[in-house]
Amino acid sequence: MNLSHKKVLITGGSAGIGKALIHELILHGVKEFAVVGRRQDKLEKLKVDFPQAEFILIAADVSQLEDVERIIKTVSTRWDHIDLLINNAGVISTGALQDLSDADIVNQININLTGLILLTKKSLPLLLKSKEAGLMNISSGLGYIAKPFYSVYAVTKAGVRHFSEAMRRELIFENIHVMTVYPTATDTDMMITAKMENMDSAELVAQKSIEGLLQKKIDVILGGEQRLKDVETNLNHPLEFDKNVKEKYKAYKTQTEHHRAM
Repeated sequence: MNLSHKKVLITGGSAGIGKALIHELILHGVKEFAVVGRRQDKLEKLKVDFPQAEFILIAADVSQLEDVERIIKTVSTRWDHIDLLINNAGVISTGALQDLSDADIVNQININLTGLILLTKKSLPLLLKSKEAGLMNISSGLGYIAKPFYSVYAVTKAGVRHFSEAMRRELIFENIHVMTVYPTATDTDMMITAKMENMDSAELVAQKSIEGLLQKKIDVILGGEQRLKDVETNLNHPLEFDKNVKEKYKAYKTQTEHHRAM
C-alpha cells in the first residue's frame, strides 16, 4: 500500500497513539487528515505540531450517533472519498465489576465499540470510492487475553477484534484492507493512573502499525514473542493461563485500583 497522498480519517488523534500515528503517516507522505477528538484545544495544537499537514479538525464524541453523522457530513463536504479510516478513540475504567459505575460501563461500550462500529458503517461509502483503502482498528492485548479487573474494557476490545474479522470477510471482494492492532500497555495519558512500568511508547505502536499496514498484515500484535506465546496458551490451554493469573492476582488488583481515563 502506497500512503502518499492518502486521505486519512482518525479518531482519538489529538494525543497518545493517535497523534503518534499522524506523525508516522506524515513520514510516509500523508498530508491530509480529518482528526476527531473531544477537546478542540488539543485538536488545534496539531496545526502547530504538524505545520506540513492539512487538517479537518472535528470536536466530537463517537459515542453519540449525531456526532458520528456530523463527522461524516463534515468530511464529505471537503473530500469525495476516504483512503484510510483509523478507529483509535478509546476510554478505560478498571476495577472489580461490582465497583464500576454503571455510567463507566455504558460509556466504555459506547465509545470503544458501538461508536467504532457506527463510524465504520457511515464511512464505508467514502472508503469504497478509494482505489486502495484501509480500515485500521485499534484493539488491545486485552482483546486477546482478558484479565481480572478489566472485564468491560476487555470485552469492548475483544468486540473490536471480532468486528474487524467479520468486516475483513464481508469486504473480501472490495478494495478495503482491514487490519487490527493489539497494543500492550502504552505510555500515554490514558495510562497515567495505572501503576505500571516498562510500557511501550506510543511511537513504537505507531511504527509497528504503519509497518503492518504497508505489508497488508491483518493483525499487528505488540509485546514480542512472549505475548504471542501467551495468546497461544490462553487460546489452547486457558486453565494454564489461569494459574498465571493466580500468581499475579494481587499485582493486577493494585495496578487497576485507580486506573480510569474516561
